[in-house]
Amino acid sequence: MGYNHRTFATEPPPIRLARFWVIASCFLTDNGKIMNIFRTGILLAAMTALFMGVGYLIGGQSGMMIAFVVAAGMNVFSYWNSDKMVLRMHNAVEVDERGAPEYYEIVRGLAERANLPMPKVYLIDEKQPNAFATGRNPENAAVAATTGLLDSLYPEEVAGVMAHELAHIKNRDTLIMTITATFAGAISMLANFGLFFGGNRDNNNPLGFVGVLVAAFVAPMAAAMVQFAISRTREYSADKLGAEYCGHPLWLASALHKIAGGATRYRNANAELNPATAHMFIINPLSGERMDNLFSTHPNTDNRISALRALEATWTEEGYQPPADIADTMAPRAASSSGKSSVPRSGSGARDGRKPGPWG
Repeated sequence: MGYNHRTFATEPPPIRLARFWVIASCFLTDNGKIMNIFRTGILLAAMTALFMGVGYLIGGQSGMMIAFVVAAGMNVFSYWNSDKMVLRMHNAVEVDERGAPEYYEIVRGLAERANLPMPKVYLIDEKQPNAFATGRNPENAAVAATTGLLDSLYPEEVAGVMAHELAHIKNRDTLIMTITATFAGAISMLANFGLFFGGNRDNNNPLGFVGVLVAAFVAPMAAAMVQFAISRTREYSADKLGAEYCGHPLWLASALHKIAGGATRYRNANAELNPATAHMFIINPLSGERMDNLFSTHPNTDNRISALRALEATWTEEGYQPPADIADTMAPRAASSSGKSSVPRSGSGARDGRKPGPWG
């Protein structure tokens, strides 16, 4: 059976919102403020509608109006403060060139290549290798990496990861991602509140306790579906643009392979406590049993690596050479004795006498 307007009309509202988001994005360019304003507006409308729906299922019309007022306040608050909330959730600490000189210099060099303002640089004390970007616009952006990432990756691989995060900033994905995280967490919290305190006869809920159960179990999944529709394709775009910034797709491919392995070995406690922020990371930080489910916000890592290898092969066929100033974005230890940067394509650990990461 083909897809038509009748099928669209019978779909649940979250599915329709997610589908509209994807279709509308196909007709608009990814560059410029118009696309960013449109995407942000659609996201806020979708999350507000979902939030109001949960309020209605819990408390009827009065609950819906209360949810609307709360959502309006959250829209304003999220725009200005969602990035700070996410960084605080993961206990991120701001660093400078004195606290983490090589990490900081890699970000600064790549930001210059991307023609972006220098973002704030944060460090998260966490064994699991991972990273994310946040901020409402390039002028108020931040990147964060875990100590596990800096300790387990070569400088070239760190550059590939940071280039990916700067690509999210350049594409203005970061506001969308942080607002989505804030709303998804709030929807889940409201649903849980309704499960414990809703469902009585005096709350004007026309569906009674059934409505509360729907809100408690369906609403969080609907919020996850919106995250899924927004985040998944953005990762491929950021991978490609990040490869262009660092000049070497295999740097990022190698980093993704190591980060994915580390995500299965180490449990990220803060991410488990705040699962709504999982889509912001370069690799899903949630534990193995929750990484490859229906609502995963990340593409398959092997597919991302294959796409980067294909991009490298295309560049090789076309005779592309990275600009000479690529090496200037790297810390001194990133270059080999021959003067050319090299990056391991697989495996981990120290080689040719170097530490596995840029910190020592």
